[in-house]
Amino acid sequence: MTTIADIEAAATRLAGVAVLTPLLQSAALDDLLGGRVLLKAECLQRTGSFKIRGAYNLLQQLSPEQARRGAVAWSSGNHAQGVAAAGTMLGIHTAIVMPADAPRSKLENTRRLGGEVITYDHYSGDREAIARDLAAERGAELVPSYEHAGIISGQGTVGLEIAAQSAALGCPADQVVIPCGGGGLTAGSAVALKARLPEVQVYTAEPEHYDDTLQSLRSGKRVSVPTNVPSLCDALLTGSPGQLTFDIMRTLVSGGLVVTEDDVRSAMRFAFRELKIVVEPGGAVALAALLAGKIDARDRTTVVVLSGGNVDAELFASIQLVPV
Repeated sequence: MTTIADIEAAATRLAGVAVLTPLLQSAALDDLLGGRVLLKAECLQRTGSFKIRGAYNLLQQLSPEQARRGAVAWSSGNHAQGVAAAGTMLGIHTAIVMPADAPRSKLENTRRLGGEVITYDHYSGDREAIARDLAAERGAELVPSYEHAGIISGQGTVGLEIAAQSAALGCPADQVVIPCGGGGLTAGSAVALKARLPEVQVYTAEPEHYDDTLQSLRSGKRVSVPTNVPSLCDALLTGSPGQLTFDIMRTLVSGGLVVTEDDVRSAMRFAFRELKIVVEPGGAVALAALLAGKIDARDRTTVVVLSGGNVDAELFASIQLVPV
C-alpha cells in the first residue's frame, strides 16, 4: 500500500521537474455555488497534465541496466507524453502504444517529446497486450499508466500540494473532486490528502458510460464496463480501476460522481470564458460535476482538479462555438 512517506519521497524526486501548479480561485464560482471553490490547475503542468509526475517518479528509480534497455508504455495520450518527456530528461528510450485515433495533438506531442509512437486500432486491438509483447521482445521496463506503486506515489504529489496550498490560503479543503480513469491520481492523492487533512472527503468524477470506479465503490469489488462506447473524454476510457488503486480508493474515497458529455462541454466553456484556461474533456469532468450540481459546495471549501489541457484545437473550438 502506498504511504505518505512514499509520496513525500516522490515529491523530493520531482522537485525542479514537475511544476508546482497553482490553486486557482474564482469569485464567479464561489458566488455561483455558495462556497469556496479552488481549482488545482494540472492543465498547466509540464506536458499539459499531471502524468509527468508518476512517469518521472517511476523512471528515475530504474537501475542503470533497466534504463539502458528502455521503457514501454500504453496510453491514449497524456501518460504517453509524460513518459516520453520523463524518458528524454533521464536519457531513457521510450516506446508508447497509442490508439491511432488518439487526438492528433497528443500523438504529435508524444513524438516531439522524444517518444517512439506505435499505433493500434482502439476498437479491435489490445494495447496492453501489444505493449507487454514489445517490452518482452526488447527487455524493456513496463510503465503502466496507473497500476504501479511508483506511478501512484508520483501522482499523489498532487494531493500533497492541494493540502499544503489550501491550508496556506486559510481554507483547508473539506472535499476534493478528482477526474478518475484507472485511479492512479485519485488513489495517490487520497493517501496524501487523508494524511494531511484527516477529515477531508475525496470524490471521483467520471464520464457517463465509463463509471467503473463508481460501480466498483458501490459493489465493494472491481467492476468492468465496456470500453467501445465513443466518448469525448479520451483520457478516462478505462474499463476497470486497477487492483492497487482500487484497494486504496475503497478505503479512502467517499464516493463517485458521473457527468454527461454536455456537462463536460459546459465545464470546458466555463473554464475558458471565466477562468481563461484550456481544459481537455477528461480533465474537465470534476469541474463538470461541480457545475452540474452533482456535489453540494455550499459553505464548504471544495477543490476541483483540472487534470489536463491536451485537446485538439478543432475540437476545442467546436465546443467553444456552441451557444451557452
